[in-house]
Amino acid sequence: MRVTRILATIGVTFGIVYATSALSYPVNQIQLTVPFPAGGTTDVLARELGARLGKELDVTVVIQNRPGASATVGTQFVARAAPDGSHILLGSTHHVINPTLQKSLPYDTKKDFTEIALVALVPNALVVNPDLPVYSVADLIKYAKAKPGTLNFGSPGVGSANHLAGELFKSMAGVDMMHVPYPGAAPAMANLIGGHIQVMFDSLPTVLANAEAGKLRILAVTNGERVSSLPNTPTIAEAGNLPGYSASAWFGLYAPAGLSGEARTELERAMKKIMASEDMAQAFRKLGVEPGHLTGTPFKAYVNDEITKWGKIVESSKAVGN
Repeated sequence: MRVTRILATIGVTFGIVYATSALSYPVNQIQLTVPFPAGGTTDVLARELGARLGKELDVTVVIQNRPGASATVGTQFVARAAPDGSHILLGSTHHVINPTLQKSLPYDTKKDFTEIALVALVPNALVVNPDLPVYSVADLIKYAKAKPGTLNFGSPGVGSANHLAGELFKSMAGVDMMHVPYPGAAPAMANLIGGHIQVMFDSLPTVLANAEAGKLRILAVTNGERVSSLPNTPTIAEAGNLPGYSASAWFGLYAPAGLSGEARTELERAMKKIMASEDMAQAFRKLGVEPGHLTGTPFKAYVNDEITKWGKIVESSKAVGN
């Protein structure tokens, strides 16, 4: 698990090599593509995963950042790669939102990939400005219904996971809140703290420091289950009496469609072992994320369910892109 060198290649932001020897299926190297710029959450997760995957499979793993076009540049690169196990993708929730959000994708999300594993889930939270007189999800729903259209919720942009978490909440709770998109999570959070908007759905690692400083109030987590970092904080589903509500951001591992049987078996085996290890769990939790738990066919079913779920929300919210 030794970082041996750092590469700079044309069209690739960074390449980090985790080098060992050789894999049983016929590849000398695995390229793990991250469809986002270096330095973000996906990139950090990829480096943690790449080190362990290289060790488990006894192969060189190269991390490559191929950002652009809401993750479609890197995703397309892997979709068109040879299905021999030498190219894999670490995709985010964009992977299941883009099929409806972007009508002219250069690949078919359901047909052009082999689903390997659900790698990690990012706990998100429903937070409000502390001046808003609500202290629970039930309070928020009651307030929103009493004063329809007066609450604004912010997000890092139309079609973002944060935006759609809010739209799902609106739909299931039957409330009217105005969406205010921002050019990124930081300005949205600044406006929440400043009182220009009242509500936001954002990643738990991002909101914790501000909540501890009294700059915002956490009402609930958006995950389907309570999270280990805030065990006494309820889910939206339980606190708002909204069974089935779940809006986690998550990361999955994919290979091109038609992946050879041996490569698929080895990758799934390795991922099951890695994700079950306490070492991986501790590394992920330090980053504020929870380890995934699905591989192969169950993960494929999860992806298809998420495409359907978020597709309906994208269309009902009229967040459809080009």
